[in-house]
Amino acid sequence: MYAVAFGIAYLMYRRQLRERNFPMTEDELTGMFFWCILGLLLGARIFATIVYETSDIYRRQPWLVFWPFRNGKFTGLAGMSYHGGAIGCTIGIITYSLKKRWDTREIGDMFAASIPLGYTFGRLGNFINGELYGRVTTGPLGMIFPHAAPLPASEAWVREAAEKTGVSVPSLNAWINLPRHPSQLYEAVLEGLVAWFITWMIRNRKPYKGFLFGIYFVIYGFFRVIVEYFREPDEDLGYRIEFIKSAIPPNPAISHPLLSFSTGQLLSFLMIFLACIWLVIASRLPDREPIRVYPIAAENSRSNAANKAEREEERKKQRKLRKKLR
Repeated sequence: MYAVAFGIAYLMYRRQLRERNFPMTEDELTGMFFWCILGLLLGARIFATIVYETSDIYRRQPWLVFWPFRNGKFTGLAGMSYHGGAIGCTIGIITYSLKKRWDTREIGDMFAASIPLGYTFGRLGNFINGELYGRVTTGPLGMIFPHAAPLPASEAWVREAAEKTGVSVPSLNAWINLPRHPSQLYEAVLEGLVAWFITWMIRNRKPYKGFLFGIYFVIYGFFRVIVEYFREPDEDLGYRIEFIKSAIPPNPAISHPLLSFSTGQLLSFLMIFLACIWLVIASRLPDREPIRVYPIAAENSRSNAANKAEREEERKKQRKLRKKLR
């Protein structure tokens, strides 16, 4: 799913380059994506071990951060943080753009319209793996996730939920698996499809350069805060801020008070705040022209317009393209 996500983002980005005749070769595009993907993976993994790991195992054994084996078994890089990946990818975009002397705002805007659709498949991968499942629900969307932590039937609310969902309770001493929200699918739809549709539709209607890069993080952060209310917070972290204690302490598997916030929500609030600051800054920077169509390279013009009639036809296409992108 990572490979599918990167492939789709690549195709979406290449289409925008062609819309604008942006002076970037296929080799440069591949190189940019290589460094951005590398930054994303490094940022996502390192951030996850710093923020979401409560033990000091990575401090004592730092090589385990990128070691895909545990106790002799292949586990992969278990634990990736979206927010860390966003930081790493942004650093990659800025670094490569500066090296190539490209406009960072323009490069970032095209990424903002390309990434969300690919992100959809990352969340589908979480769903296929049966990980990052949501809280217990008795609603019609509830699903049984095989790897979900079983809950004690000795708890009254567990027995009540089991009765409503038709899950058998063999005894009061049993531990049972209850249906949960498929929160990965919620995220795939909201943070993926919906966010992509919005950014893609306004990519040629943005008010100024750099707008799309900021508004994407606002949209993602907003949807992430909403979906977190359907997700069960990490067992060892719980809610980082609780203005109202969980109704069923200490297990938040079914209860998420409105004024209790998980790690993902707090990071999303910070993301929204920083994105809003960027939107204000970008609106005041010079050279704010939102859409720029670049002239066709001279060598391409000679090869594609061998005579005057063809050159005139090429100019008409350019005028239509500029009109379309206004």
